Amino acid sequence: MKFVADLHLHTISSGHAYNTIYEYAAHAKKLGLKLIAMTDHGPAMGGAPHVYHFANMHCLPPAINGVRVLKGIEANIINEAGDLDLPEEFLKEMELVLASFHMFLGYDGSDPKRNTEALIRALKNPKVNILAHPDNPQFPVDLEAVAEACKKYGVLPEVNNSSFTGVIRKGSEAPCLRLLKHVKKIGWKVSFGSDAHCLEGLGRFYEAEKIAKEAGLGPDDVVNTSMKMIEKFILNKNL
Repeated sequence: MKFVADLHLHTISSGHAYNTIYEYAAHAKKLGLKLIAMTDHGPAMGGAPHVYHFANMHCLPPAINGVRVLKGIEANIINEAGDLDLPEEFLKEMELVLASFHMFLGYDGSDPKRNTEALIRALKNPKVNILAHPDNPQFPVDLEAVAEACKKYGVLPEVNNSSFTGVIRKGSEAPCLRLLKHVKKIGWKVSFGSDAHCLEGLGRFYEAEKIAKEAGLGPDDVVNTSMKMIEKFILNKNL
């Protein structure tokens, strides 16, 4: 597949990443990407930026080095109600919102039924565009129900390349394949995310591509392959 965008990356503001958004944009241009999304971790995560970081993103230009930069967040689902960790008044200003579970934030993810219900409640928030790493074995869910809820609420399940290459979220391959097969069955789309925490990770989707191909997904099923699809399923979602 040929990609035009990376919709999940972390800058130094996330506290455990190593490059600035200006460095990412320069590298994206070299890679031939037309769009990247700045999706630093929400404030509930240790070391993550304060709410002020997200409130002040309006000062950034819409494009850097000729690359469109979406101002976004990877917001944490923090409770059974599916609440996110950024106040609504700031969340509504984001151009892209990823929602996800993370460890060590006070939410016990051991119950698949409860996790599924929390995820689906989060998906009902009209600002959520992408459900990040929904196949995370640390937070087991009913994958078919989550895929169907994603389609119902216009949210893209993510195929997160870092889930298959790092030390966290080990064992994501099998649940991801199961999720993607159901996404294909119901005729929905997915988003690819590098989840880059340094320049070398930007635009890297090699492992994600392998699993998507095994599930029968092609370029038309992945929004990152077309600016037209990004406009339809992300930029125009809340217009």
